[in-house]
Amino acid sequence: MKAIPYLVSVQKESSIVVEADELPFFYNQLHHHKEMQITLIESGEGVLIVGNYSQPFEAGQVYIIGANQPHMFKTDASLIQKKTKSKAVHIFFDMEKLRPCFGLLPELTAVEKLVSRASCGLQLNEGHRKQIGREIQFIEKSEGLTRLTTLLHLLEYIAAEVQLCRDLGTGISSPAKTFSGFRMDDVYKYTLENYHKDVSIQQIAEVACLTPHAFCKYFKKHTRKTYLTFLNEIRISEACKKITLGEYEGLSSLGYSTGFNNAVTFNRVFKRVIGMAPSDYVKKVRGERVMSE
Repeated sequence: MKAIPYLVSVQKESSIVVEADELPFFYNQLHHHKEMQITLIESGEGVLIVGNYSQPFEAGQVYIIGANQPHMFKTDASLIQKKTKSKAVHIFFDMEKLRPCFGLLPELTAVEKLVSRASCGLQLNEGHRKQIGREIQFIEKSEGLTRLTTLLHLLEYIAAEVQLCRDLGTGISSPAKTFSGFRMDDVYKYTLENYHKDVSIQQIAEVACLTPHAFCKYFKKHTRKTYLTFLNEIRISEACKKITLGEYEGLSSLGYSTGFNNAVTFNRVFKRVIGMAPSDYVKKVRGERVMSE
């Protein structure tokens, strides 16, 4: 499934667009747009797909989606069947319009770094969701210069106070101060490009220019999980995406294509990460697809 372009209705007198959705299900097409996006899920749940990553979403969560990043909030079929409305507030802003301000105003340095860090997307730490939710709701109700300054204040707050974010390019929750280190960036990039292969600790340690023992300690310190756990989460995330988009021939071949050596391991890890067997997940996705058509 290819991501389709989505046109945000930008008004000439505003550089910020706020859209409030209250529908049986969210927009169910993989799409992209030039604007960055901040989304507050007020009610509803389902699966979020961003680029090559997917994870469950639920009410109260806040996401930043990078510009031109393919994404989709896919509502859970059970809510559609119950005719329960899903509600979210989306804030769209074109960074190309705001970027010239960064070079002129040193006060926006932290915001500029946040925008760069969020290029693939971020899920914000839930400990701050009440404060962020209030800011987003205020932006929704305001207009003009007040809306712009409130958005900048929100971005400044996130940059300064939210120290733990989940990267929607990798699925790892990392402290903001260590997130952009070149060594971890190389590890993430290599993993995303080679998850379907047999990646050894020796190989990934060489990417990080560390001994295997030092790498294991380094990775656990920065992510609070082992590299094998992270690798398997990436593999399962990719498997879920292929199932959701219908880009697979069968569950056995799906396991092999995402880096697992046998179906037993694939089924065990899938159930541990997702909470259900692959076959049950397929049924769930098919049910969602039928309900949303």
